[in-house]
Amino acid sequence: MGEFDLIARYFTRPVHKAALGVGDDCALLAPAPGMQLAISSDMLVEGRHFFADVDPEALGHKALAVNLSDLAACGARPLAFTLALALPRVDEPWLAGFARGLWALADEHGCELIGGDTTQGPLNICITVFGEVPVGQALLRSGAQPGDDIYVSGTLGDARLALEALLGHITLPADVLARARQRLERPTPRVALGLALRGVASSAMDVSDGLLGDLSHILKASGAGARIDTHVASFLIAQQANDSWTSARFDSEMVRQCTLAGGDDYELAFTAPPERRDAVAAAAQASHTPVSRIGTVLAQPGLQLVDAAGAPVPHRYASFNHFP
Repeated sequence: MGEFDLIARYFTRPVHKAALGVGDDCALLAPAPGMQLAISSDMLVEGRHFFADVDPEALGHKALAVNLSDLAACGARPLAFTLALALPRVDEPWLAGFARGLWALADEHGCELIGGDTTQGPLNICITVFGEVPVGQALLRSGAQPGDDIYVSGTLGDARLALEALLGHITLPADVLARARQRLERPTPRVALGLALRGVASSAMDVSDGLLGDLSHILKASGAGARIDTHVASFLIAQQANDSWTSARFDSEMVRQCTLAGGDDYELAFTAPPERRDAVAAAAQASHTPVSRIGTVLAQPGLQLVDAAGAPVPHRYASFNHFP
């Protein structure tokens, strides 16, 4: 099967939002009047971002999900995406599963595939996603103000827990691993929450490399610091509600490492003024996404971690490093 046959069979469908999609040298995409394009790219590399034996349908889902998460953090509505795919060989069952996972999530968010590239090489997936956001309403990293509340959506740490188990560093009960692995391989992009937070959040970013590491980007861009309640953040690991969790007997340090610096969560970390707490709650309800208030933005730069009693917790939690 040649490149164009592969594209035609697995990655070509009619488009409705784009003026021109797959099949020409360029796609044509125009945002609605009064809107700006939001554009982001993410690459997934075998052995670095996913295991070789990952379910291809799950990989198709995740490849798009990590990009939609960037749009969510900007408060942008998905429009379209391109796919650049390097394949060791043409494996049609693998391609069918990958395309199935990709299309399912694309359809869920009304996001159209409008072009890309394929070639032979080590398995590598690069997606560029396009969204639209009203002029002046994009959520940025640079808007956090002293006194703002710090929030995170959903749960944290389960993806890192699964990774540690799959690498053989820890042992998990089968049901705990299954649930945690779902979070690692099929993250949920918080697009609806990002849209609901427009005009409410003062800053936002998606949590891809670990909460503290990603939050530090907001603080740097905003010229601010933060105090994080590690007790609240640590209880955001979903496995706390799992009946088998106690048999795993993880200490507080392990839980903190997973929740504070685990990575692959693809939740939203955001800030908002205290007087907007009702609006944040309304956004969470409207998007059917739980959010938790985990800290406060400070005027003094730096990241302070405290426990339930307000005592300092040493900051020794390293987030994912793309170039260790």
